[in-house]
Amino acid sequence: MRKLDYKRMLVMTEGRLGPFSAKTASSVIRYRSADVVAVLDSTAAGENLADHLGIGGGIPIVGSVADAADLRPDALLVGVAPIGGQMPEPMRRHTADAIRAGLDVISGLHLMLGEDAEFAGLARDAGVTLHDVRDPGPFDRVAFGRARALPVRRVLTVGADCSVGKMVCSIEMTRAARAAGRDAVFVPTGQTGIMIEGWGLAVDRVISDFTAGAAEWLVEQVAEREIAFVEGQGAITHPGYGSVTLGLMYGSCPDAMVLCTRPDRTCHHDHPDCPIPPLNKLIMLYESALDVLHPAKVVAVAVNTHGMSDDDAKAAVAKAAEQTGLPATDPVRYGCDALLKAVV
Repeated sequence: MRKLDYKRMLVMTEGRLGPFSAKTASSVIRYRSADVVAVLDSTAAGENLADHLGIGGGIPIVGSVADAADLRPDALLVGVAPIGGQMPEPMRRHTADAIRAGLDVISGLHLMLGEDAEFAGLARDAGVTLHDVRDPGPFDRVAFGRARALPVRRVLTVGADCSVGKMVCSIEMTRAARAAGRDAVFVPTGQTGIMIEGWGLAVDRVISDFTAGAAEWLVEQVAEREIAFVEGQGAITHPGYGSVTLGLMYGSCPDAMVLCTRPDRTCHHDHPDCPIPPLNKLIMLYESALDVLHPAKVVAVAVNTHGMSDDDAKAAVAKAAEQTGLPATDPVRYGCDALLKAVV
């Protein structure tokens, strides 16, 4: 896909403004804050964005597309990804208003806006572009383990659960590696990563037979780089998304993995009857799943301590290190030195 070169985006979160409920918005604001003019959320209009996300304090929250007119946005970015990927009615109204106002729309929903009769018709009338970044196009490639022969060293973030910070960890490690003089690249495999980086493939929209092929194709695009940090998806034990996780593992054939976890999670996201295994069991599962194809170790643990006090965060990181015997840190709160050292 082509670069999303928008510099004055209006990010919509309507009724879901929070670091995890609006994970896409939060990540875009964290890594492309200079390109965001406002957040669109009528339930929080006029409030301080930092009180909701912990970042973006200088970005206003507006209640309607019309309220953002003076800020001259050039695109509406859908900042949420609800389960099922559909668009709630309040967001549909905002989206229609944005199209009528001449804004392009960037969406990572499973709902393809370009295939929606209402939005497609409005876009034709207004002469605007609908970017369905989750649309992989006619992708039909089966993986053959070719990633194993690539010169680029591949590092995959894997999870104890979905929405625990795999994308953020991948981006932070990429930035830290570049700062250390390494030729590092971030490989986006989901809609938010694509919105941030401007390229990639949303592997969860690819037909199941071709998921690993999509991951293989992605790392081939960066074959000549030194280190590729591949964005993980889901978790190997997640009842809904485990197949996507395995597809990424088999397609990218990582040389190393970094396990991402949230200490406050005891059950899989939205699955209260599916407990998350202990970290050591997860590490064993990830390593054994790859053992025959391309043996790789989990070399470090990234602990998402968002919302925790400093004392509790330090204790959570120390506990993860003690349980696993591996370097552990929160890459956002404490930096990536421990993770990068383990990877290199």
